[in-house]
Amino acid sequence: MTGKELVLGALNHEKVERIPWIPYAGIHAAFFKGYTATEMLTDGSKLIECLEEVHRLYQPDGQPIAFDLQLEAEQLGCDLLWADDNPPSVSSHPWADEPDYSKDITNTGRIKLVMDAAAHMKKAHGDDTALYGLFCGPFTLCSHLRGTNLFLNMKKNPDLVKEMMAYCVKQNKLMIDWYDEVGMDVIVPVDPLISQISPKHFEAFMSEPYKEIFDYIRSKGKNSAFFVCGNASRNLEVMCKTGPDGISIDENIPMAAGKAVTDQYNVCIGGNIPLTTTMLFGNQMDNMKYVVDMVDSLEDTRNLIISPGCDMPYNVPIENGIAVTTASRDIAGTRALVANYASVDDDVEVELPDYANLPRPLLEACTLDSAQCAACGYMWAMVLKAKEKYGDRIDVVEYKYNDKINIARDKKLGLTNLPTLMMDGEAKYVSIIPDEEEFFSVIDELLKKYE
Repeated sequence: MTGKELVLGALNHEKVERIPWIPYAGIHAAFFKGYTATEMLTDGSKLIECLEEVHRLYQPDGQPIAFDLQLEAEQLGCDLLWADDNPPSVSSHPWADEPDYSKDITNTGRIKLVMDAAAHMKKAHGDDTALYGLFCGPFTLCSHLRGTNLFLNMKKNPDLVKEMMAYCVKQNKLMIDWYDEVGMDVIVPVDPLISQISPKHFEAFMSEPYKEIFDYIRSKGKNSAFFVCGNASRNLEVMCKTGPDGISIDENIPMAAGKAVTDQYNVCIGGNIPLTTTMLFGNQMDNMKYVVDMVDSLEDTRNLIISPGCDMPYNVPIENGIAVTTASRDIAGTRALVANYASVDDDVEVELPDYANLPRPLLEACTLDSAQCAACGYMWAMVLKAKEKYGDRIDVVEYKYNDKINIARDKKLGLTNLPTLMMDGEAKYVSIIPDEEEFFSVIDELLKKYE
């Protein structure tokens, strides 16, 4: 079977010869050729060059064209903050005061750049590789436009949220149309903020939009997947009910636990290889062992795709990606190879704050990276709003998981899910972004301890 046949077979719930492998090499693709993320995401020829190199070295069964959740937001008026080793992040929210539905995205600018690259990869590799077209899911797109006010709107003005979501679904359908035209095999909404809401809110605001999206993809004769980051375990069942062919999760959800849910709905599942502890900071043996252990944790490997938990960090050692390729091609041989291997934790000393004797409330945002992870970005944005309101009456800090010392810090704190917001040493918000009104009331109560 070709890689394409493996991927489409898995998404169509068929038994395949081996588990397919999909590297989510978004900004990581730029690393292959020594370009910055900005250079690759603004230059079509560089993007194609990088995609070709990923295809050559990682031998993927399926391959995404771009992992950029800001394409649509940029066209709709959001300012972007660019970085060398991260995708751009949204730095302004044009709907912060009032929504404006008068403008739609167009197949121009950076969207056209991605579509042209997709057309190139279809012509070059479309016969043997399942090509993925990714777009920003409606909830994350709505948050880009509305900002953190969206979370308060969900509580105070649900009709407005439904109205904004309907507009975002309209933009999603345009992306689906263009991906269909250039021949993408799998069309995928990526919506990291889904992990930051409750099943109740999902059913109120996301169920119907996502059913509409997956029905629309299906009407094009294409396969679909639902890509979510963070601890989305509470939402896996309601996500399955919207009708995707597959769901992709990150390391916050153990694969066996996630698959137990998706198997009930005959939905394919992928993801879960840890981005930092394994892919970025691990070695080849760590990566091969993770794949083997993950597969061995499952009773049934049908409806399974091997892939990273999200967009791979920029400077993941290429040999680590090749190690996953090797493991996915030969699980049994790799199992024998790593049978006696045990990874060694770095001995990193971490000194935690003296939480019992703080001079003022301390808000610690433990994130993957607020510049790269949308859910982390909006949690950090809420913390910055608090800092703006309370000034020197509170202290705030972000600890990013792409630093070894912060990995050790999170372990010492006993954190298992990111993003998590600590308040005076207590994990107050775990994979949930509070609305502003609730958040400020909690800070007000905390301040009373220091008066």
